[in-house]
Parts: sequence; structure tokens; C-alpha cells
Amino acid sequence: MSKVILITGTSSGFGKLTAATLAKDGHTIIATMRETKGKNQASAEELGAINGVEIVEMDINTDASVEAAFESVFSKHPKLDVLINNAAVTGFGPAEGYSIHLIKKMFETNFFGVLRTYDAVLPKMRAAKDGLIINLSTGAGGFALPYMVPYFASKFAMETLVEGINSELRTFGIENVSIPCGVYPTGMAEKGGFNADNDAIVGAYTDYGPRMEGLGASLYGKMKDFNMDPQTIADGIKHLVDMEKGTRPLRYPLDAIAQGTDQEFIDAKASIKVKWAAKYGFDI
Repeated sequence: MSKVILITGTSSGFGKLTAATLAKDGHTIIATMRETKGKNQASAEELGAINGVEIVEMDINTDASVEAAFESVFSKHPKLDVLINNAAVTGFGPAEGYSIHLIKKMFETNFFGVLRTYDAVLPKMRAAKDGLIINLSTGAGGFALPYMVPYFASKFAMETLVEGINSELRTFGIENVSIPCGVYPTGMAEKGGFNADNDAIVGAYTDYGPRMEGLGASLYGKMKDFNMDPQTIADGIKHLVDMEKGTRPLRYPLDAIAQGTDQEFIDAKASIKVKWAAKYGFDI
């Protein structure tokens, strides 16, 4: 059954692949991105040429842009079936080396941007008592790595939103899923993102360079060994969209490198949460 699906951050990477994959599956795709007449014009034109894809200008970092984009979408499509939060930024460096301003910018995209889209779609999804929101996450959604603390903190915040609001929305028939993605060659890291901006402090961490070089070599080697194809994420999202309502998991990891340890972590965390809630008598 054809659905109306909005995807954020479709100028490249997972977002672009997912838009093309779902459009070819017969869905109507609202592909959103910034600067459709600027640096992303070529991507906008490429996606817009695919049957079933509509390009909408949207910067998830600003209230006005998100409100205007969704107002435009809802004027044409009264009902949105699926929202896919893909847009995100990354960054590297010692946590101490980040200014508060830069960490706020990281959260603006990775957390508040997601929250803005939730706020935009929930009134109509609640009225319809139907909807699916898929959120691209990282790792197993519950632990951090050194020298990427602000990035992981912003993703943990998003994971908290998804997990908590999933319980709040259950009476409205709205499902939420996060996808811990693992590491794929999408070019996201090469774009730079928001790296630590206090050079003097960064320089004091003499192990930063060697440890990051080691991490990078390991990750790129693992991507090659496990043939980490970004299309896996697009196909995984297609599978979630196709699943019968009520059968979708809260977390759906897609990471061959983890070899099942991500699912093991997710299951253990969920089990412990149930036990903890029972002790307090919470309805979760």
C-alpha cells in the first residue's frame, strides 16, 4: 500500500538512498534538505527527477523553516504516514575542547531538529491514530566512545525521546523505531561536522591523534571486511515501512560489524528496565 513518507537530510548518504529506494517501491516521498537552490541543488534535481519524489526546502535547525515546510506538505498531503529522521551531524575531539556554543549546535541538529519534526507531525498522527516515525541513531544507542562525547550525548538525548515518547503515544497507534546504524561509508565523517574548537586544549590531549588514527584505521578496515553497504540502511527502512502495524521493534540495529552484540545490549537494557520499573511500580 502506497504511503506518504517524509525524510530529512536527503541531499546525500542514507537519506538520499532511502528516498530513491522507497520511491521505487511506489511510495510518495517528501525529500527535504537545505539549500535546494544552493550547494544541494544538484542533489535536489537528481532526486526530484525520480517519479514519486517531491523536494521540499527544510532546515531542521530552525523553527520557522520546519513550520513552513510542514505547512507546505500538509497543504498538499493531509495525512503523513511515515516520518524518517535522518539528518544529523557528527564531530570529533576531547569533550573539554568543545565550546558550549558548539555543543549546542550539535544538539540543535541531532536532538532539537528531531523534536521539531515530532512536534510538526504528531497532531495529525494522533488525530488519525496512526503513524510511524523512524529515527537514524548510532551504535547500540546506549554507550559512548572517547573523543566523540558531544555527538553521542546528542544521540543519547534522541534515544531518550524515542524510548519515552513511544510509551506516551501507544494509545494513539503511533509507532517509533530507532535504527542503530553502525559504521558505513556515507561520507558523513569526511564532511567534518562540529569538531572541538579550542585548539589549545585539544593540543594538551597528546593521545588524541594516535587514538583517533587507530580508531579510524580499525573502523575503515572493519567496513571493508564486512562490506558495509549504505544500501543496507535504505533496505532496512523499507522493511520497517512494510511491516505490519504493531510488529515493529523499538530498536532495529543494522550493524554487521557488531555481530549481534548490539542486539544483545538492547535486549539486556530492556530486560533490566522492566525489572527496575516493576520495583517502583511504574507503567512503562
